[in-house]
Amino acid sequence: MKLVRTFLLALLTLLTAQAAQAQKAAKSQPTTAGTTQVQLKTSAVCDMCKTRLEKAMAYEKGVQAAVLDVPTQVLTVTYRPDKTTPDALRTAVQQTGYDADAAPADARAYSRLPECCKKTNAVHSDGGK
Repeated sequence: MKLVRTFLLALLTLLTAQAAQAQKAAKSQPTTAGTTQVQLKTSAVCDMCKTRLEKAMAYEKGVQAAVLDVPTQVLTVTYRPDKTTPDALRTAVQQTGYDADAAPADARAYSRLPECCKKTNAVHSDGGK
């Protein structure tokens, strides 16, 4: 009887260790092998610009992530170089209505931006929220 109890205790310990190991493996971050980052200077001026640019970049082929730092106006894009190029990403930013590096924004897209997102830095109509 003592042998059975020892065996069951060892089995329980082994199963608990396996369960703990499986949980640790599930929390690991996926690798980003095969991706490249590019930083684009934009004409974005507010959080609405941030939302608009990040959403537009999410629809671009090969883009893994896009993050705009509003104070510096720098858009950092993580992308797969086998799917897109930095020039294509600049064009996507321009077609969203913002300057990309030294290239000016698409005039039609710029005209559709809200006043607060234009280079004049107009006050937001909703109180700046």
